[in-house]
Amino acid sequence: MTPRHRAWRSGLTLVAALAGAVLAIWLHLPLPWFTGPLLTLAVVNMAGARLPALPHARDGGQLIIGIALGLYFTPQVTREILRLAPWIVVNIGFVMLLGLLGAWLLRRFSGEGATTCFFAAPIGGASEMATQADRHGGRVDRVAAAHSLRIMMVALIVPFALQWLGVRGVDHYSPVAAQFVPTGLLLLAALAAAGAVVLARLGVPNQWMLGPLLVTAALTTQGITFSALPTPVSNAGQLLIGIALGSRFEPEFFRAAPRYLASVAVVTVVYLAVSALFGWWLAGMAGLPIATGVVATTPGGIGEMAITAKVLQLGAPVVSAFHAIRMAVVVLTVGLLYRIARPLLGGGVDP
Repeated sequence: MTPRHRAWRSGLTLVAALAGAVLAIWLHLPLPWFTGPLLTLAVVNMAGARLPALPHARDGGQLIIGIALGLYFTPQVTREILRLAPWIVVNIGFVMLLGLLGAWLLRRFSGEGATTCFFAAPIGGASEMATQADRHGGRVDRVAAAHSLRIMMVALIVPFALQWLGVRGVDHYSPVAAQFVPTGLLLLAALAAAGAVVLARLGVPNQWMLGPLLVTAALTTQGITFSALPTPVSNAGQLLIGIALGSRFEPEFFRAAPRYLASVAVVTVVYLAVSALFGWWLAGMAGLPIATGVVATTPGGIGEMAITAKVLQLGAPVVSAFHAIRMAVVVLTVGLLYRIARPLLGGGVDP
């Protein structure tokens, strides 16, 4: 494919994503700048269009969303997250147990190998789980497919369920910076990108979300504000993440291993049901709104759940803290957990 043809195809991807966002706004779908592009690209690609992902779309989207979330971290918010630290630890324990349950169910339902099922089940980063699966003899393609399907299902089911239930928060969290300053925003974006590069050098997962979030939060906590984030820029971040997720799906996606992917879908529904009950309980124990507790413990990606919390005003910084810390711990400990759990799932190298 020539560079000109590649650019033309990428342009079609962007046009389709924008059309999906406009249609979603017209249909009053939840999170239209995210769900519209995601659904549109998933549908047209599985129909055979094969529109490519925009280069670094997910990185760019996470950079924007990370900055948007970091602007919430006032000293008051930081104190609230420290108060919730014990419950974040409880959530990490819950997520690890849920991943083990998911691996066991997936192995029973799909008949897939133990290693593949184990790394397909944790509620962690897709690329990190695929890397671990490759290292331990699992099937990388199926692990990546499982996480793509889970994240897409959660990213769509949770916002639609919240809209259907009429859930919308009126939380007291708001970004500190109120004025848009173009040069200030450019400087903030440069610092945020530098934070992502540093985390990448250190091997930290999800660095394009965590780096900007940590840099912006550190500045905001110290009272340093360069600029507000305009709504169109925030919408662009949602659009880019929607493009990155939707473009993963191709006509062969469900035909490659229908029983396995159907099993992943069933396990994801189990995850959602169990997590909702746990989030309800945790909210009552931790003194959080129920919707915030549920979104904070939902088995989705940090970017997708942060967008949901931000747009629906469900305590975006609290939800971000729960998911960011959960993701980091799961990624860092999954190798050790695999060595402990392998005998329970049935050892050996996957065929």
